[in-house]
Amino acid sequence: MPKAQRWLGQTAAASRSALITPISAARWLLVLIVIAAIYFFHGFVVPVLAALVIAFASWPLYRRLLDRIGGSTTLGATLALLFIIGFLVVPITIAIGYTIDELRQWIGWTLEVNRVGAPPPDWIVALPAVGPWLAEKWAAHVGAPGAIGELIQIVSGANIGNIYRALIAAGDGIFHLLLTLLFMLIALFFVYRDGASFSRQLDLLGERILPARWERISRVVPATISSTVTGMTLIAIGEGIVLGIAYWLAGVPSPVTLGVLTGIMALIPGGAPLSFTLVSVYLVASGSYVSGVALFIWGSVELFIVDKTIRPRLVGGPIKLPFLPTFFGLVGGVKTMGFLGLFIGPVLMALIVSIWREWMREVELAEPPQDAAALAEPETATVETTAPLKATSSR
Repeated sequence: MPKAQRWLGQTAAASRSALITPISAARWLLVLIVIAAIYFFHGFVVPVLAALVIAFASWPLYRRLLDRIGGSTTLGATLALLFIIGFLVVPITIAIGYTIDELRQWIGWTLEVNRVGAPPPDWIVALPAVGPWLAEKWAAHVGAPGAIGELIQIVSGANIGNIYRALIAAGDGIFHLLLTLLFMLIALFFVYRDGASFSRQLDLLGERILPARWERISRVVPATISSTVTGMTLIAIGEGIVLGIAYWLAGVPSPVTLGVLTGIMALIPGGAPLSFTLVSVYLVASGSYVSGVALFIWGSVELFIVDKTIRPRLVGGPIKLPFLPTFFGLVGGVKTMGFLGLFIGPVLMALIVSIWREWMREVELAEPPQDAAALAEPETATVETTAPLKATSSR
């Protein structure tokens, strides 16, 4: 039967080459898929990044666990996830218990002061310049019986709308945090279970995209993430415990809560010095001069030892991250991702610094040494100047 005539032009010959090669088409298709995935699943970026960071940091321990249970990835991922939940839930539960107990004491003190009144503390009166003014405000708004209740009624009545919106926002934030934590645990389970096979597939793809750099970058990245997260976590926990014990010995009220806050602040550059300095100022202002000065000296010595010996060995791994990238990573991470940004921000900055140093290393190795070229010129000139002398001597 005769062939049907095409509407647009003649039938293309089978021997003609394709306009776009299959490899190029596959690469552009992969880029489009990645862009579409980021657009549709950008809300899951934070929990997935958190799961990857935790998995990289705990992967050596996870490999030991797999060796002990016979290599079952499903069982190993389940046990590892239970350990992570215990590591997160138990300390948070203990801290919340202490915090509730101390808040109960503060609430009881507030109710008692509201019932019978209380004079201003001596350390407030003894403050230079602002002590008398604060004592007067205390007597007017706190010290008289029923003053705290009246103050609460005035503030709540004038800002009832703001308080309602703040409570709604706090509830929404707590729900969002719990949802993010749930997604992170689900992603962490599959990272543990399928991480090895996904890593092999990623190596195959990386070798095609960056054949000259992928091997070094892929080895630097896990070590950098593991050492950065582990080092920051251990240092924060250690400083919180050590300074919390120091607060207790110095007689500071609520030492457990202040120790937890100091540990959280230790994740931020300059946070731990600010914490124990404020506590020392409180002790000095309340009349405990020896305890305040001793706490400040102990905190300074402890911070110097940590920053000069422990932190360089733990944080950064093969990438010794300078102060400025660490600070930018912390601020940018907290602004973008909240509390999880305290860990994800420095990790991303460490990866950027590691990739930058790898490229600089390749550039330096690719450039010919200038010293050798500079040394070669005098030798040429020497040969040229000695040649006429040899000719003269031969004559």
